[in-house]
Parts: sequence; structure tokens; C-alpha cells
Amino acid sequence: MDVLRTIMDEIECVVSKVEKEEIDRVVNLIRKDRRIFVAGEGRSGFSAKGFAMRLMHLGYTVYVVGETITPALREGDLLVGVSGSGKSISVIDAARKAKEKKGVVIAVTSKKESPLAGYADQVLIIPGTVKGDTGESRGSIQLLSSLFDQSLHIVLDAVCLIISYRDDTANESATGAHW
Repeated sequence: MDVLRTIMDEIECVVSKVEKEEIDRVVNLIRKDRRIFVAGEGRSGFSAKGFAMRLMHLGYTVYVVGETITPALREGDLLVGVSGSGKSISVIDAARKAKEKKGVVIAVTSKKESPLAGYADQVLIIPGTVKGDTGESRGSIQLLSSLFDQSLHIVLDAVCLIISYRDDTANESATGAHW
């Protein structure tokens, strides 16, 4: 078995199933006139932090939930909660708090019917395998949530690229914001 080819095929299959309309709605919710907060755990959290960093490069005010310098979310702010299973407790808590403060919530998950999605104003489904999937529903040779996490990174990078086109932000400008 060609493991690398199989992994690439799996990622292509998942990314091709992401709904363009969902991406468009997510892009429309990300605006420079609102603060953006991201939340995630584990490897999904790493991708969420990468997304936050790229948004910062594009000129957005963005924070990572749980960091010591993160301010409180206010009415109108945006929370992007990332959880493959949609069951990560800290991400669900962040979404609940955001809704209590009249914030806007985007849930990025593989599970449309999940606790996280229940708090969302917009759900972005990335239908990659996550650690709780078993048997036929796994659909991947990879361990745990690897397929979701890889696909997540690609989709969030695509969101940033679309935003850069919309905002007319050149690569050179983003590079200038890079440490």
C-alpha cells in the first residue's frame, strides 16, 4: 500500500465534500470591524491557532481562547470553535459563553448534530474521520482524528486565502505582519 498516496486521496475526498456555501458564509462573518476569538483542543487547537495567526497576518484582531492575554468576549465579537467531534468541553463552554454575551459563533466540526453545532450561528462541516468513529464510519487508514485535522488545516487556509482576495491583501502585506 502506498500510504502517502492513500492519505492524499483521503484528504482530497474530504475537502471535496466541504460545501462552498458554508465557506462563503464563514468568510462573510469574518470582518475587520469585529474581534475574532478561536478555540480548540489538541491538534484541532493547533490548527485553530494557525488560523488565528494567519488572520493576524491579514490585519485582523484575533485572540486564542485560554491564553493569558486574551480579553473577555463582548457583544458582536466572533468565536470560531473547532472540534472534530463537536464534543470538546472547553470549546462548547466557549461557544456557550459567547452566545450568553451575544457573540457570533462559527462551529467547525465533522458532526452537524453535535453539542458545539447547537450553539453555532454558522456551522462549517469538514467530514473527516475523528477519534470516536469506528468500523465502517471510519473511512480512513489514519489514526484518531488525523484526517479531520489535515483537512481542517487546508480548509482554514483556503478561508484565509479567500479573505485575502476579498480584502485585497497581497502576500507582501501579509509577510510584513509576520514576526
